[in-house]
This record gives sequence, C-alpha cells and structure tokens, in this order.
Amino acid sequence: MKIKGRRIKNIIIIIVSTVFFAFLLYFGESKAFSLTIEEEQKLGTQFLISVRKHFDVIDDDFANEYINDLGQYLIKPLETKHFPFHFYIIKDNDLNAFAGPGGHIFIFSGLIEVMDEIDELAAVICHEIGHISGRHISQLIEQSKKIGLATMAGILAGTLIGGKAAGAITTGAVAAGIQKQLSYSRNHERHADQLGFNYTVASGFEPSGMITTLKKLHQGQWSRADNIPSYLLTHPGGPERMSNIDVMLANYNSKPDKNKTKKFRELFPFFKTILSAKYLDPHEAERLFNRKLEKDPDSPLAHFGLGIVWKERSEYPRSISHFQKALISLPESLLILRNLGEAYQLVGQDAEAIDVLEKALKIEHNDKSALYLLAVSYQQQEEYPKAARLYERLTSMEPVKDEVYYNLGVSYGREKRLALAHYNFGIYFSRMKEFQKARFHFQKAEDLAQGDSALRGRIRKAMQDTVSK
Repeated sequence: MKIKGRRIKNIIIIIVSTVFFAFLLYFGESKAFSLTIEEEQKLGTQFLISVRKHFDVIDDDFANEYINDLGQYLIKPLETKHFPFHFYIIKDNDLNAFAGPGGHIFIFSGLIEVMDEIDELAAVICHEIGHISGRHISQLIEQSKKIGLATMAGILAGTLIGGKAAGAITTGAVAAGIQKQLSYSRNHERHADQLGFNYTVASGFEPSGMITTLKKLHQGQWSRADNIPSYLLTHPGGPERMSNIDVMLANYNSKPDKNKTKKFRELFPFFKTILSAKYLDPHEAERLFNRKLEKDPDSPLAHFGLGIVWKERSEYPRSISHFQKALISLPESLLILRNLGEAYQLVGQDAEAIDVLEKALKIEHNDKSALYLLAVSYQQQEEYPKAARLYERLTSMEPVKDEVYYNLGVSYGREKRLALAHYNFGIYFSRMKEFQKARFHFQKAEDLAQGDSALRGRIRKAMQDTVSK
C-alpha cells in the first residue's frame, strides 16, 4: 500500500509540475492568471502527455471507438465548442473520472465496471463536458490571482485528479487555501451538474444515471475514510448534488430512445464485457464469466468474454469454441464475428477467417476493424490485389492505422507495382517519424513513377510534407 501511495503521489507531483511549468512557459509571470482558449489547449496537450506517461490508457479499437463515438454524440447539444473533445479510458480500478484542460475527458475503467446502464456512463461524461463547456479550469486559474500561485497548482491537481494524494501537496504554506478550493469546486460541481443534466436530456439518455452512479459510490463498502472513491473526493457534495438533481428530475419526463441512443444502449454490454475481459486480471476475468455461465450456461456475453480472455492468452482453439457458442444466440453480432475472424487468423486458419469476416461486413460494410482483418487474411493467403483494394479503402477512413500503409506497400510490392509500394512505405515511415527512411522510399517511388503524373504529384506532396518535418 505504501508503494502504491508513493506512486500515486509521484504521479500527482509530476502532473502538477507539468501544469505549473507549462503555465509559466505560456503565460509568463507578469500576465494575469487566466487562460485563453488557445492557452488552455496548449496546457491540455502538456497534461495529456503526462497522463499517457504515467497512466495506462486503454488501447482497444472497439472500446476507444465506442467511448469517442458516445462522447462526440453527447457534445452535439453544445452551442459553442471551445475545444475539440477527446475521450479516454484509463486502465485503473479506481472509481474516478475527470475533465482535463483543453477538452480531454478521462474515465477510469473501475468506474465503468460498477455501472449497470449506459445512462450512468452518459450522465458522468455529460457532467465532465459541463466542466469543460463552463470553462471551469480557466476560472480556477483566474481565482488563483487572489489566493496565490502555489494554491492554484494544488487546486488544479485536486480538481482534475484529486483524492488524498492531491491533498498531500496542499499542506503547510498552502493549507489556508484548501477551504477556498473546496468551496470553489462545489460551485463548479453544481454548474457542471446543471449543464450535464441538460446535455444528457438533449442526447436522449436518462439523466437519473448520475443519481444511480452517486448512490452506488455512497452505498459501496467504503468502511474507512481513505477508501472513499476518488470520484467523491474530486467531485464533492454528493448528497447535495443528488438532492439538486432530484429537483431537476421532478420536471423531467422519460422519452423513447432515439435511434442513436438505442444503438449505444445495445452495444454497452459488449463494451463492458470487452473491458472486463481485456483489462481485468485474466484469472479474475475468467472467474467473472464462469460465474455468469453458472447462472446461464447459454449466456452469449459470458461466452464472448471468455473468447476474448482465451484469445488474449493465445489459447485460440478455446477462444474459437466460446465465440462459436456466443454466435448461437447472437448470429448477427458484428463484434462476435469480428473477434472470431481474428481468432481464426491468429491460429493460421485464414480461409475460415475470410468467410467469417465477409459475413461481418455484410452486417456493417464500413467496419474498419473487419476490413483490416480481412485485408490481412487476403494478404496472408497471397491474394494481394484483394488485400490492396481493402487497404486502399481504409486509407480514406480516418483515423488510419500506420500498419495499413506498411501492408499496402507490401501488397503492391508483391504485385510488382513498385512505385506505389515505395510511396506507401514512405508514408508509413513518415508517420513513424523515421524521416530518412521515408525520404528514401519517396525518392525511389518518384524514380519509378515515370509517366504517371498524378502519382508523381502525390509523391512530391508527401516528400515536401516530410522535408518540412
């Protein structure tokens, strides 16, 4: 526990130091303690670097796509978007969520684990959106003109990440500012709840999700004060907030799901299953899904979860068996088909993978993950024209994986279309910031593209972009 405590404290100190020095760098000591939009974006970039350096940000295509699609849908009611919004899941059992500077919103996997409905997740995200749209971070720094630079750093840490670790750096000379920090952040919580309530209603989710989340956190097994969930420490005033939200709910009438909310609702159990299967301790995840199978031997989600668990552990035959069992109940599930196709591919059964992935694409013909997996299987089957067509299709679907360009180069190379091969290798190495290799491949591509003026134009443009870097 002491080691973990020191780790958390060190992380907080690093992040606060980043914020502090970024603040001095961008604003200077003589400027007012307030943030413009541009300054907060710069601060947000520095903050994101620190978070990625010291926390495990979940790297799963479906989970990241789901949380970002949901987040982008939830910000639609905003009349003014001060920043481009980005949403992240942090792999951590802590029960927390926070809005960083510049439109970055972080949800801890531990908080998602205790949620039963997507309305709870939507309400929490909308609350964090409220902090950003309300410019609360800028206001914190504006307030620090009155209470001092050091207190500003503590308040910022307490607001964004908080908990007992943040409290450890707001002692001694800055202790007098703590009460002001608490009072100030309570006002922010009220405002964020009001804004979040409106955003949740406008998006078609149930705003009562915030109350159910707060109740779970308050009613959990937190027998000692130091076990209080971080969300309750970084977002204070729980009972008061629940009372205020109850008042707002008094005039609210439930409405039928919109088509978009219905889709998010249908996928939420898969979202949670994937997070549990990939980011819980493997043995804990296995026990979780086996307990579900004891209650319901045909549970497609339990079989799906076990399929992922065994796939992550490279036990592909067991993985395939569970995915096949999950498909019995949900034969049209894009996610199950996609994962089954990947498991076949990983065990070297590319013909079976192609069959399954083509079925998946009949359900959603623009599913990027299925398209990429299908291209890889065609490439491994040495059907390079088919693979190249799919990779080319993926290059027009942002964001594009770096590996798409590399594999497209390989496929064109096998077809003896060497100008295109070198061109795509150049793009790949440029994206990997290996600019010497990128320039070599672009030069080779230009030499080989004689007579193809359109391709030479693309190559020259890519070369110029690389030189400018």
